[in-house]
Amino acid sequence: MAEEVLITPPGKISSHLTSSLLAVAFLTSFGSSMLYGYNLAVVNSPAGYIKDFYNRTVVSRNGTGLNGEALTLMYSLTVSVFAIGGLIGSLMVGILVTKFGRKGTLVNSTVLVFIAGSLMGFSRICGSPEMVIFGRFITGIHSGISLSVVPMYLGEIAPKNLRGFLGLMPSIFICIGVFSAQLLGLHELLGKEEHWPLFLSLVVVPTFVQLMLLPWFPESPRYLLIEKHNVHATITALKWYRAKCNIQAEIEEMQEEQRSLSTVETVSVWQLLLDPTVRWQVLSVVIINIGMQLSGIDAIWFYTNDIFENAGIPAPEIPYTTVGTGAIEIIAGLIGCFTIERLGRRPLIIGGFAVMGMCCAGITVSLILQFMKYVSVGCVVGIIAGFCIGPAGVPFLITAELFKQSHRPAAYTVGGSLNWMSNFTIGFIFPFLQMSAGSYCYLVFSSVCLAVAIYVFFVIPETKNKTFVEISQMFATKEAVVESQALSQPDQLKLKKMNGYGTILFVREYM
Repeated sequence: MAEEVLITPPGKISSHLTSSLLAVAFLTSFGSSMLYGYNLAVVNSPAGYIKDFYNRTVVSRNGTGLNGEALTLMYSLTVSVFAIGGLIGSLMVGILVTKFGRKGTLVNSTVLVFIAGSLMGFSRICGSPEMVIFGRFITGIHSGISLSVVPMYLGEIAPKNLRGFLGLMPSIFICIGVFSAQLLGLHELLGKEEHWPLFLSLVVVPTFVQLMLLPWFPESPRYLLIEKHNVHATITALKWYRAKCNIQAEIEEMQEEQRSLSTVETVSVWQLLLDPTVRWQVLSVVIINIGMQLSGIDAIWFYTNDIFENAGIPAPEIPYTTVGTGAIEIIAGLIGCFTIERLGRRPLIIGGFAVMGMCCAGITVSLILQFMKYVSVGCVVGIIAGFCIGPAGVPFLITAELFKQSHRPAAYTVGGSLNWMSNFTIGFIFPFLQMSAGSYCYLVFSSVCLAVAIYVFFVIPETKNKTFVEISQMFATKEAVVESQALSQPDQLKLKKMNGYGTILFVREYM
């Protein structure tokens, strides 16, 4: 039966963007990825109202209010606890995607958003700052899960020539989420004091849309075949996601990967870190994910209003300036999405980090020279545009492309956890770093951005239009060169690739 289904008319595999692919990319990005961007920026506009709520609540409980440092610490916790939740969520990714699948994980995790939205929405009525903080923590768990699972899911359902386009779709919706929070935070909309609990709890709306529609779409074909060994379900899913039924070659490519992993179980994080055959892939994921957050982008998003205030922008103009930067984010994200299959991954991520590095240095100069305040605004826009055009989405896409099926969940766990730890670090210490180092704090971010750009230029190969097997073999070749250089004398080194996966055997021959 399976062979009869597999035999299809000869012809070229369809690689067109089908309505099913586009619908899944839209639903997962709108219902999951967008929430990450929204939650990054949603605390920016109502910061003063939230602090007043905290202070009034403490006064009603204890009779005395909070001093400036305690209030700053409590608000910093509100901002950064989102990242703590994200770290926990990212650590759960490997277990969840193996047990529930890619789509199943996204569907099941929506319950977290409804819990978080309820806590934040009713926090003022209940007079409980703890509900705001715990709600932010739970939304962080959901974002930690979805930030890794969405690009993994889209990368596995997409044909290789559309993997970049669909892989950057979540980054566009992250930018839309940031822009939505900035726009809704205007005083004319939800920027009034009485609206901030509603403002925080609006995350339930896109999640509800995803929950209603996503279950109707198939699971990842690669997951169904390689991990569940269900050929019929795989074929059904591929027919759903492709314009034609000629899927023979794509099935064969997946079966080749399945054969190469026939003796390899899904690895744990510890096994991944100890596996010498993927050391360059792991190092690359570590560097680009840490660099993504230590670039300072979250400091820009969390504290945009404070940065503009320090730059001397008049207070009434700050919200509208912030919304303008949000519009730039979306445009930059669209540019990256529609050019990645033409330019490749490397130019976007190298160029993005390089632009961010130069603009971070520019902010330092403009803040020191106060008369250049609008240069500071331009540098903020440059940082955001540089981030959205490449570093916002390419690291998650590359994580999917650098690893085979057995290593991919653990790789996302490693990358995601480092991403969120860096996110928390920046979100928590930036106000204190800004107070102690002043304008010079942005030079730290500039150095990180330029260092990551240099690393990608020299180490990470272009993965455009290559299968997962081909990418693994490219890194296996790099590993072979490094090892042969290290052990060239006086021993002789014999290298062998096992099952196309790039396992290297070292055999020393002694005289």
